[in-house]
Amino acid sequence: MILADKIIDLRKKAGWSQEELAEKLGVSRQSVSKWEGAQSIPDMNKILQLSELFGVSTDYLLKDSMEAPEIVPAQDEEGEGATFVSMEEANAFLDYKQDSAPKIALGVLLCILSPITLILLGGAQESGRIVLTEMQAAMIGLMVLLLMVAGAVLLFVLTGMKGSKYEYLEKNALDTAYGVSGMVRERMGREEADHTRRIAVGVVLCVLASIPLFALLLWRGDDDWYGCLGVSAILVLAAVGVHILVKASIPWGGYQMLLEQGDYTRSAKRSNRKYSGIYWGIVTAGYLAASFITNRWDRTWIVWPVAGVLYGVLAEVVKLRDK
Repeated sequence: MILADKIIDLRKKAGWSQEELAEKLGVSRQSVSKWEGAQSIPDMNKILQLSELFGVSTDYLLKDSMEAPEIVPAQDEEGEGATFVSMEEANAFLDYKQDSAPKIALGVLLCILSPITLILLGGAQESGRIVLTEMQAAMIGLMVLLLMVAGAVLLFVLTGMKGSKYEYLEKNALDTAYGVSGMVRERMGREEADHTRRIAVGVVLCVLASIPLFALLLWRGDDDWYGCLGVSAILVLAAVGVHILVKASIPWGGYQMLLEQGDYTRSAKRSNRKYSGIYWGIVTAGYLAASFITNRWDRTWIVWPVAGVLYGVLAEVVKLRDK
């Protein structure tokens, strides 16, 4: 076992994230990441610090041939032992993430697009462009909406059932087998450029989504039909942008889960267990209640991007409070 793998193994068994180890050593997280990726080697002072922190000899750290010492399994603050993840389990989980990403992204796309038929039929009926009563237009629009939402829910349920056996990776502290971290980092490195490009495209589409509405209102602001077209264009662009973001983020989140980085450090997992279920339950209930009471599905969709931003803020607040 080389030094890079020994640092990864010892850090995980100690129950620390890269950020926590970096803080204890007085270095940046990037430095720890480079050590664990065998891109650089810590100097002798850091080797001595690592030896003291982990309770191992410097010979063990520096000599590849030495066997690993017996170390008490890592525990989180609630006293739970770290869950062991084999190479086979890690590969199966990453394959699941790659397979589920387009399905979940499609489900999200269907949810965002679902009100469009209702909006367009309502606008066309009010402007006299179609021969339907207001009730007929509303019923057809609602049927299409419910069918699309039902299709999305089916996708979510099927992918969720298939991935339920991997829930422990998101919630528990992990102790990965030898070579798993290196394999994950290698796959991340191969996909990093494509991931960054997809995130950028998705964000740009979401930011620019309102432009068609403004353009149509400037051109024909006195005609409600063009307002409906503009809102529909917003939903289409936002749906495509979010679809790209979700499809790119799900596999990347799988990498972060196995490495216990980003939103999946052990402290973040503890916070997520406490708050995320309650938060998203309230958001979902609020969205459905507002949509059915007001019947303004063309507007209530804004709840989701706002909730996403607020969740990020809440996560940071909780993270700061738990430090």
